[in-house]
This record gives sequence, structure tokens and C-alpha cells, in this order.
Amino acid sequence: MPRLPLPRTRGARLTALAAVVVVLAAGAVFWITRPAAAPPVPAQDALIDMPAGPGSAGQVKIDTTTYLPATVPAPAVLLAHGFGGDKNSVADDARELARKGFVVMTWSARGFGRSTGKIGLNDPDGEVADASRLIDRLVAQRQVTLDAKGDPEVAVTGASYGGALALLLAGTDKRVDAVAPVITYNDLAQGLIPNAAAPAPPASGTPAAGAFAPGGVFKKSWAGIFFSAGSGAAASGSPSAEAPEAGQETDTGSTGATGAGAAAALPAAPPGGGGPRGGPADPCGRFTAAVCRAYTELGTTGQASQASIDLLHRVSPASVTSKITVPTLLVQGESDTLFGLDQSDATARQITAAGGKVRTIWYTGGHDGGKPGPQLRAKIADFLWTAVGGGDPGTGFSYDVQGTLRANGTPSVRTVNAPAYPGLTGPATERRLLALTGPAQPVVRPAGANPSAVSGIPGLNGVASSTSRLGALFSNDPPGQAAQFTTAPVDSQIVVSGSSTVRLQVAADPAHPQPDAVLFAKLYDVGQDGSRVLPANAIAPFRVSGLPTDGTPVDVTVTLPGIVRPIEGGHSLRLVVGTTDQAFAAPAAPAVFRIGLADGTALAVPIVPGASVGSPAPAGQLVGIAVTLAAGVAVALFAALRRRRATDADPELATTPLVIEGLRKQYAGGFVAVKDLSFRVEPGQVLGLLGPNGAGKTTTLRMLMGLITPTEGSIRVFGHKITPGAPVLSRIGSFVEGSGFLPHLSGRANLELYWASTGRPAEKAHFAEALEIAGLGTAIERRVRTYSQGMRQRLAIAQAMLGLPELMVLDEPTNGLDPPQIHQMREVLKRYAATGRTVVVSSHLLAEVEQTCTHVVVMHRGSLVASGEVGELAAAGGEATFRVGDGDVDTAAAALKAVGGVTSVNVEGDLVHADLDGLPRAEAVAVLVRAGVAVEQAGPRRRLEDAFLQLVGDES
Repeated sequence: MPRLPLPRTRGARLTALAAVVVVLAAGAVFWITRPAAAPPVPAQDALIDMPAGPGSAGQVKIDTTTYLPATVPAPAVLLAHGFGGDKNSVADDARELARKGFVVMTWSARGFGRSTGKIGLNDPDGEVADASRLIDRLVAQRQVTLDAKGDPEVAVTGASYGGALALLLAGTDKRVDAVAPVITYNDLAQGLIPNAAAPAPPASGTPAAGAFAPGGVFKKSWAGIFFSAGSGAAASGSPSAEAPEAGQETDTGSTGATGAGAAAALPAAPPGGGGPRGGPADPCGRFTAAVCRAYTELGTTGQASQASIDLLHRVSPASVTSKITVPTLLVQGESDTLFGLDQSDATARQITAAGGKVRTIWYTGGHDGGKPGPQLRAKIADFLWTAVGGGDPGTGFSYDVQGTLRANGTPSVRTVNAPAYPGLTGPATERRLLALTGPAQPVVRPAGANPSAVSGIPGLNGVASSTSRLGALFSNDPPGQAAQFTTAPVDSQIVVSGSSTVRLQVAADPAHPQPDAVLFAKLYDVGQDGSRVLPANAIAPFRVSGLPTDGTPVDVTVTLPGIVRPIEGGHSLRLVVGTTDQAFAAPAAPAVFRIGLADGTALAVPIVPGASVGSPAPAGQLVGIAVTLAAGVAVALFAALRRRRATDADPELATTPLVIEGLRKQYAGGFVAVKDLSFRVEPGQVLGLLGPNGAGKTTTLRMLMGLITPTEGSIRVFGHKITPGAPVLSRIGSFVEGSGFLPHLSGRANLELYWASTGRPAEKAHFAEALEIAGLGTAIERRVRTYSQGMRQRLAIAQAMLGLPELMVLDEPTNGLDPPQIHQMREVLKRYAATGRTVVVSSHLLAEVEQTCTHVVVMHRGSLVASGEVGELAAAGGEATFRVGDGDVDTAAAALKAVGGVTSVNVEGDLVHADLDGLPRAEAVAVLVRAGVAVEQAGPRRRLEDAFLQLVGDES
């Protein structure tokens, strides 16, 4: 059996040992941090008979499941499902809560799953009364702890439809100790028939307060999804995939069909399926008659009668929030075109006014963006545990800010924490005024409101709003239907955190008067290149009534949808006000309106400051981190030993930029790239490193930058020996083997990111000086993908010049440039050298080196063949050229031939060429003057190219 080769040197053995330590540490981390199998959770099913209604002899059957924790008795949680789901749709969440120590009861609401009865949209006498009777059941279970006789320790939570049930139960049953609704509504009428226009801005100082004006616009697309879910189709009103979270590094699938609308595209469930089952001839499905009448009215007329408004208010949390005083956690989605941030804002204000403590979380998901991920679910569970146990869960406020997409397609997310929700008990929300520009513009509503503008697709808007490219596929404003007003580009990033407001003037066309105007406002984020993104695909429908027939405008304040959006420096905001949107019911009659800005108006943008935080480290991985740190310490000790041996400085060379002595680089297999190379570069020199392909120029520069180590010899920069990671490398600026710029960022952003990666203070970068020398001008603000090759090269030079390094090393900086660009690059290098610093340039363009460099080093086959000043090297052959006056050519040639040692004299026009063979050029000039020849010019005949070819032969 062949023996494995072992490391021979002490350094190699230490390196091998460090590698073994790292591998063992990685294995330990994997073993310790791998997820353990979740323990099974006991569950008990029960089908419970409940009264169909007050005073009714009829019964409905409610299908329930109770999940038990490892230790009982324990506090209980009622976990309600979303619209279109049933108890099975929240089974995983129930098991997770049970593992955290809760007794969890889930159930299928009336009309869903195996439960019977009609869907009353959380009617107080129906679904809410059922939930109260479930609390009665908890009282009788010995596994549940009690606050008092007949009063269990119980909290209620749920998402969307289930979240509204949680609030309604907390407002009607005093036994509820805490409530945590997720992505739910405050007022179902405003959720389905919103009106964002009012005579004045919302009086509240909270960040996402809505107008909540009457006479709204029917949200027909979302309403259709819900009605189909209650009529037997396999649609769901709740998101299925998880929203991205801060610190998340893997794709959870949240960029797919995350929202409710994804399920709506599925075919209807077959009879006997898990969804609600209405008779095939029953257009109302499993809805109560009152709910069916209200939907029929809205679906056919687009407007709601007072009876329908009263019905929707009766089943809304707004009807009971004045009675909720228990600790409340409101979790609302930032990507939600169904129930926006204004809904939780209203609930927070109402519960606070009632004396309750409210904590608010805005997260990246919603009906369009996904359900809560593991971090947020853990926060909800912690809140419930603290609140049910009688602790103080606090009144803080946090919101998530989505950034750019990572390489794996998931967005980066950071969380901002504020001490309290602005405007509840403390100061009002800060609002930054951004001036809008644009004239009053006529807008047309076509007959039938067709074609309609597209602002998104319900349930899929989280996908659409992720990038400008996708957004363009999901949003469209037909020409002539929308007025546009734009702000100036912002100087630096601002984070819009809530609902912006704007004052508009709306007028009817006297030739086509209309008493009412139904309009749709949206706010785009517009990039420097003109691309635009509609954040969260959010849109504000509004109705302006009582328009004068003579065209006199009416002033209204429009409250735009609540969003969280970072607006980058150089971006602007564009307000678009249109006449149609496919997701809403717009009047069918054609109309013309005139939309303008009210006098002195500005866009009022909410800003909520706070502290940005990352995700907490998982407790189960802390041991793994400790093991990794221990391995890191071992490797660091090994590296420190190597650095101590490598630390070497020669004080006599402290002012000399570069000294190379006896340099050799031999690769495995015996190939020698550089051998016995020695030269030095003095301060203020521009040195050209010349040689044919394969001469070893780039290898030499890579060793100079510490990218590879020499086999023999040394390189010293300002007296310090170059080793990988040597501190003196910070005094070198380089452009070797490409710059690696990010094409989607501007030139300035690329430079700033590069400098930030060095860890040095921004004030030491000298951005202004480097950019002035590079000469990019205003192009520095453009994206790099728009740059020409010459501009990219100059940007690379600017990057190398950041910090104004004392030694700059450039490898073929003129590659790919045309003659004008080469001239510009030459000027860049000259300007930099004029500052007194030193430049080393590797190039194969001999003419450029001759015009740019003061000194030159010629390499051939890895060795030094010549070095010195450019002029001296060119003149080293002894050939000279003399320009003489008219009629003196023959006299000059004869005089030079008469000088001993001068050979090969020939004439070319008014030029006389001669090989002086060591005779100083000044003596040859004296000979010509004595012969009566007028000498106009004298110099070497050879160019650098001639000297180069003589030195390296024909291989170049």
C-alpha cells in the first residue's frame, strides 16, 4: 500500500494541523447545531354541539382539536383560522405553541371544514358566541390553569378572519387575558369599501392613520376571492408561505405564490372536500342570508347601503375595541392590499383610548407577502406567555425594512425598533414635507372603465413589488387616464414608515359634468434611471362627491396607503392619480376630470426613527459558535506566529517606495515565472514595467500585492517586507486583474463600498481628490453598467487612488481603450504623479510608456534585461539624428564622416543620421558648428520600441 506524503517543513506541518482543527470544528458545529426532531404533541379531537343562535332550538356542530404540552396544567390559547381554512390549516402553529408550553385549542368556524352552520363573518351571535363557549370548555379541562373559578388563563390569536375573531372575543368575554391578532381588519367596511379622501388630514398623530371616510370604492377582486372561499372553491383568504425575516439566509419560498390570491387560482374543491360546501344551485354558498344580500348589493352596484354598512360594522372589531383593556399585540403586514397598516393603526388608537396596553409589529408579509416566519411566531408566543402570566409585555413598536435582493433571490431585511407606537401616548409621528411639481392635468375614464389600470394581482403583489422589473409586469397606467406629480430626488436615504398625505384639487369637466369622481392614487419609487416600483402594490381609492358642474375644483386630502419603503439617495417619489383600477369597481360611465395640486401643497411623508437590529443568534447554536471561536483562536495563534516571523522592516529604506531583491517564483512542476529579479523605484518616479507576454510582469505585481508569495528573494515597500496581509499593503493602491465593480450600483456607490470594506475611516478616503484626478465628472453618479470601457478603467484608477496611496500599482490600465481614451488615461497618471507619489505601470504599449513614464524596467523570460530612465534606454545604442539648415545636409554628412569612429552616416531630407559609436552627442554638435552647419535639433535616433526589440529579440 503506498504511503501518503507527509509535510516536510515545520510551517507545512503547522498549516496541516490548523486545517485539521478547522475540519473537526466544522464537524462539531454541524453535529451540535443540526435541528433535533420535534417531539410529538398529543391531540384530542371533539365535535361539539352548540346553539345555532340566541333562542334557537337548532344546533350546529363545531369540529375542535386540543393540543397538550409536555407539562400540565398550563395556560391555554385559542387559535382561530383564516377565511377559507379550517382547524387543519393552523395545526402546525398549534403544535408549535404546545411545544412552548400552552394548551392549544383549534376549531373550524361555522361553514368551514367539518363544522356545520352558515358563515356570518364573525357574527357576535354566531362565531363569536361559539368561541366564548370554547372558553367554557377550557374551564372544564383539568389540563388548563385557572385565574379564578370559571376563569381560565387564556389568550386568543389568529390571522386575518381569525385575528378579527380574536379581537371580537376579547371585547365581549372578560375571561380573555391577552389577544394577538395578525393581519386583520379593524373595520370590514373600510377594508372592503375604502375611501382615502377627506376634507382634512387625519387628526391622529399615528404613522398609518387612514381617512376612513364614508362612501368608498368596492374592492371587488379581494371580495371575489373571499366570496368564492365561502361558496365552495378552494380559495383561501390567508397567506400560505412565510414572509422573509431579518437575518434569514435561505429561501423559504416566500418569493413564490405567497398570498391568498395564489390559492384563488385553483379549481373549485370537489364535493366532500375540506372547504365549505354549498349546494350547487345555491349562489350564496354557506353564507348567511344577510351576508349574501350585502355581497350581492356590492357586487352588482359597487356601493353599499346603510344596512350593509351596519352589518359590516356589527361583525368588525371596531364595534368592541372600546371595551378591550387586556394586553394586545397587533401584527400587521407591510405587503397587504387587503387589510393595510391603517387597519391596525385604528385598532391601536381605539384600544389605547380604552385604557389597554398595545404593542405593534409591522412585518414584511401580509395577505400578499406571506405569513409570520419563525422569529415573529416566537415573539407572538413570548408575548402571550408574558401577558397571560400577568407580566408586562410592553408597548413597543417595531417594523421591518426590506432591502435589495440577495444572490439567492431572497430580500435582505432589517428590523427597526422604536420605544412606542408614535402618536398613541407620546409625540406624534414626524412628517417630512417633499415638494411636488406638475401642472393640473385632465384625465379620462373610458366607457366601461376599460381598459383599466393595473396596480397588482391580489395575493401575488409581494412578488410584483420586489423589483422594478417584476413590478412593470404587474402595474400599468393607461395613457390619458392618470395625472402625475413628482418630487425632486432626495439627497440621502429616507424610510417611508406609514401613510403619506397630499392635498389635491379635483374638478369635473364642464362639458361632461359628473357629481362624483372615483379616483385611485398611488406612490411610486422612481430610480435615477427612470425605473419605478410601486411599494407593496398599494393603492388608495377615493371618492370625491359634490363636484360643481362649472368645473370649480374641490380641495381634498388624500391619505395614501401605509407602506415601509427605503427611498435611496437620488430617487424621487411620483404621485399618480388615475381614473380606473382593475381591482376595484369603478363607474362605467365615461367621464373627464381635472386633477391638480392644491396651492402650496407638499407630500407629507411619515418618518419613524428607531434602532436597527439584526436577528438574535439561535440559542441552540451558541455552543457551535463557541467551538468555532476556539478553532479560530487556534488558527489565529498559528497566524500570529507566522506574522511574527514575517515582520521585517529596514529603516534605511523607509522612504523608498519599492525595492525588489533576488526575486524568484517557481510553481509546482518546475516552471519558473520570475528569476533573480532586482530593481528599485524612487519617490516621484513613474516606472513602466515592460516585457513580452509571459515575461513575468503580472506575476511580479501579484507578489508585490501579497497575493502570492515568492519562492526566493524579497519585496520591500517603504522598508517593510511584503507578506500576505502585511500592514504596509494599506499604503499601496492597485488595479491588478480586474476591478469587479457591481454593475447595478453607481460609480460612487462602488467606490464607497470598496473603501468601507477596508475598515478605514471615510474621511481618509479622499474621494474628492481621487475623483478629480480620475476626471469622471457627473458620470460618477451613473450606474456602472452604463459606463464605456474607458470610464470603467478610469473608475478602476480612482479606486486604486482612494486614500491617495504613496505607491500605486497598475496592471495594463489601457487594455481595451481606444486612442482618445488612452490619452485620457495618460493624463490621469500624470496628474497623480504630479502629487509627488510613485506609480508602477505594467504595459505592452511601448509608445505610451515612452510618453508617460520617467523610468522603465524591461523583463524577458522572468529576468531583468534592462532598467533606467526612458531617454537613456532609448539612446543607449549611440545612434543620433541631427536636423540641419537648408543646404547644409551634404556639409554636415561630410563633417561627421571625417570624425574618427563615426560610421554609417546617411541623409534623409534635412535629417542626418549617424552612429557615433561612443562619441558624445555634444562633441558631434561642436564638429558640425565648426564646419559652419546650422544645427536646429539633435537627439537619439532610436525610440524606446527599437531598444525594446533589441533587448528581447523577435519573441515580443
